[in-house]
Amino acid sequence: MQFDPLFDEFAERDWQRTTAGTLRFAVVGLGWWTLEEAVPAIHDADLCAVTTVVSGSKEKAQRIAAATDGVERGLTYDEFHDGAGAEGYDAVYVATPNAHHLPHAAAAADLGKAVLCEKPMEATVERAERLRDACEDAGVPLMIAYRMQTEPAVRRARDLLELGAIGEPVQVYGNNSQSVLSMIDDPDQWRLDPALSGYGTSMVDLGIYPINTTRFVLDSDPVSVSAQMASVHDAFGDVPDERSTATAVYEGGVHAAFTATQNGYADSELSITGTDGRLTLRPAFHMECELTLERDGVTVDAGAADVNEMTEEFDYFADRVLSGDEIYADGEHGLVDMQVLAAVHEAADTGETVALD
Repeated sequence: MQFDPLFDEFAERDWQRTTAGTLRFAVVGLGWWTLEEAVPAIHDADLCAVTTVVSGSKEKAQRIAAATDGVERGLTYDEFHDGAGAEGYDAVYVATPNAHHLPHAAAAADLGKAVLCEKPMEATVERAERLRDACEDAGVPLMIAYRMQTEPAVRRARDLLELGAIGEPVQVYGNNSQSVLSMIDDPDQWRLDPALSGYGTSMVDLGIYPINTTRFVLDSDPVSVSAQMASVHDAFGDVPDERSTATAVYEGGVHAAFTATQNGYADSELSITGTDGRLTLRPAFHMECELTLERDGVTVDAGAADVNEMTEEFDYFADRVLSGDEIYADGEHGLVDMQVLAAVHEAADTGETVALD
């Protein structure tokens, strides 16, 4: 079995359909993630540009606009919803707290703009359905921002599974952990507020990474889940899952276990064991990713350290909008994760295994 071509062309953009054109973005929500990760990634992308920034604060929007190359306008949320400056952008990147995704995505759809929405898709299944419907009714493209799906290591892992590199997949282990209070020293931050974050904090913000990446590489969805959760730190008193574990059975009978915490050492991993070998992504989800293949006593390591996952994600979205080709992580795809997250929290509440339709 020959795997060399996959490693020789590790970082190749196997998804690319076009190299022509520029998709102009309005970025909605100017938190640290947008400013430190998203805007620089768009600036470095081949097919993208930021022309508009949108914030709840007029002063902040104008200040960021003035300080950012290529940005023509700084708008408030109300101005954005009213269509101010809509001729100056083609697509909208929504990176607000989860419970605010729907109104901004719906406003973009009403303006006829393509929508790239951060994950999780919204705070609840019902609100995610409304977001999907708003984009479908307006006939605009919708993509949920699963950057792992454009990470070369993840795409090569999927290719290797399809080639039978580890035989039949049997089981998966995934972990994603960080210390959110070390990152943002504020117990009142939105990730610890269920009115803004949704069902909880650790699974919806971190556990979604191994859950969704497993869906992508296996091309399979969970059919049942069980879970346990606990919150012990005072800052996590309003959310149920400072510490969380979920188990899932995916289509085809693959068993998976996922752990996530917002109050632990920063760590991430995804390991897929098959009948003949193992694929491991470690580190996995914290903006760097390395792939290891183990089989027949041989270990092969590979990574693409010079690839920015966010730049890949933005260029993929622009490629699909400009070419008119199908978007894989669309609203239906994002909605499945919302249903899984709701089921995980239900399972933790009831102590029962929850089946998914």
